[in-house]
Amino acid sequence: MHSPIIIALDYPQQQPALQLLQQLDPQLCRVKVGKEMFTRLGPAFVEACMSRGFDVFLDLKFHDIPNTVAGACRAGADLGVWMMNVHASGGRRMMQAAREAVDKSSSETLLIAVTILTSLSEEELAEIGYSDSAADNVSRLAALAKDSGMHGVVCSPREARQLRSDLGDEFLLVTPGVRPSGSDTADQRRVMTPLDAMHAGSSYLVIGRPITAAENPLQALQQIADSIA
Repeated sequence: MHSPIIIALDYPQQQPALQLLQQLDPQLCRVKVGKEMFTRLGPAFVEACMSRGFDVFLDLKFHDIPNTVAGACRAGADLGVWMMNVHASGGRRMMQAAREAVDKSSSETLLIAVTILTSLSEEELAEIGYSDSAADNVSRLAALAKDSGMHGVVCSPREARQLRSDLGDEFLLVTPGVRPSGSDTADQRRVMTPLDAMHAGSSYLVIGRPITAAENPLQALQQIADSIA
């Protein structure tokens, strides 16, 4: 079974990201390419990651009219990424159009939906107009995502246990906000250790700085992998 660890490649330039990849083992992790790196470096960087043996989670969080999102997801699937995401708040028609576009491609790309960003506190959610708690909103959007054909959702590890209970064992739960014990939580608000996140029902753990900023990234990765083995 492949490792559940996804390393966030959040760099402003290509060279440090490629240097990190040279130090890591693709059997121990996958990698996430987000908005900054994709905007700076484009599909060629995604291909560079894949050519080094790494599965790529393309984290662009598409949110637009259904036809536009479908076209973007078709392009991602044609690129050959392992996984990509859309915003569940884009609604049922948007998610269904995205899934149909992926299904028509020759790729087996997984499509997941973002529920509530883990950086948002309860106060910030209220400020932008979300009633109820973060957990309530995550549950509602995750159920809509599953019903709209998504393979899974992005959620906080703190919501994973309830979602696993509500949505079943096959539905993927991809959880950022994962930090080894003693790590700086940085801009994440709803966090959990890797082992606790896996026990809560997470399918994949998105981990950035605890590995990418470590003096020995491979050792840090191996320690986390060992902790959840």
